[in-house]
Amino acid sequence: MDNYEAVCASPALSGQVKLSLTDEGLTIEALFDTALITFAEMNAVSLSNYVVTLETNGGVYSFSRMGSWCEPFYDALSDSYNAAVLKALFIDDKPCVTATGDFGYIEGAHTASGRAAFAVYESCVSLLPPNLDARRVPLCFAVGMDKGNFSLTLRLNTGESYTFSKLGYDTAPFEEAIVKNIRALRERALAAVKEIDPALSSAQAAQISKLLPEGAAASIGKLSAIAPSFVKAVEQKLAAGRAAESYKVFQQLSDPMKIHVGLRRKTPGELAAELEAAEAAAAKIAEAGGEAPELTPPDPFLLWLIAPSSDLRYAAVEFAEENSATYVYSTGGDFDSFVGRLNRALEALSFKREAIRLSDDQLLSPDHAVYYMAAKRTAALQFVRAHLAGRAIHSSSTAWKKKLLELMK
Repeated sequence: MDNYEAVCASPALSGQVKLSLTDEGLTIEALFDTALITFAEMNAVSLSNYVVTLETNGGVYSFSRMGSWCEPFYDALSDSYNAAVLKALFIDDKPCVTATGDFGYIEGAHTASGRAAFAVYESCVSLLPPNLDARRVPLCFAVGMDKGNFSLTLRLNTGESYTFSKLGYDTAPFEEAIVKNIRALRERALAAVKEIDPALSSAQAAQISKLLPEGAAASIGKLSAIAPSFVKAVEQKLAAGRAAESYKVFQQLSDPMKIHVGLRRKTPGELAAELEAAEAAAAKIAEAGGEAPELTPPDPFLLWLIAPSSDLRYAAVEFAEENSATYVYSTGGDFDSFVGRLNRALEALSFKREAIRLSDDQLLSPDHAVYYMAAKRTAALQFVRAHLAGRAIHSSSTAWKKKLLELMK
């Protein structure tokens, strides 16, 4: 059934209404009023005593007197809501294993618990209660796994821990899928660092891959202590790319050993889009009568940099790509902690880095609803966004450096 009837009580409208679910959210139609509650505005969905309650940014909506359609409506609303949340958690592949059970997690001072649907994916575990406690748990940052009776706890290098319990007969398949996918991620990271520096020994490659999982950034100092040849190979990539000038300036402004570099293999879609953009630019030059540059295959890796100010109170972040500005963040006084949170935020966004630099007004626009939903459910993203100090645009070398120095004082 696509349409439902109910009695609604809410701040916006009350009385007999018709309800319908769309790709954007829930439409409520009364005799003289219509309201659309988008999934981005929804904070929780619940069912109790034949009343469906929807908590939103604008207040609480309750739907009653639905008869036998109460549970079907709740199920349909919850399924649509969770599908939108999965998009906001940037999960679009098919799950390896699904289960239902209890959860509990610790994220710094924040804790949560309840009952939820779980699913294991290639790079993460989804935890989907019908509220803001939904989470994407990244497997690449896992450093420990504790097993109990029908329960499993994942510990991350960020200090966070997530427990999945009362899984029943799904416990073993759930654990096996997580272990298998963590190993696959380690192997993928190992292959990436070996591709960048084939001269690495097995031990060196293993140590470096642990520092650079799935695009995370690590310090030049730590990487150099393991294998100077790897740092040299990365610096050669930087010198040949968009961030060449930035890296040189960062080395002047920061302790070179404390500069962090991250690397991530681009997806086939990203590589195709990059090549398409280069072809379009070359065609435009040719149409204008100029000599189009020779096209070369795009670098399969995305490199990015984090450079601390001399007092470690600020961090300059730049991605080695066209039309990229340098974004400066205050670190809250702890540069290493900021780096960890930035790594965590970017993984949660599947490196859709626009979300770490949008203004609050931009984040609230319908075009960025998926980022708004992600921010609601990712503490690291909230922290990084709250500490944006400004940006330095590459309009000219002199103007860019001047602005950078102003922001990092």
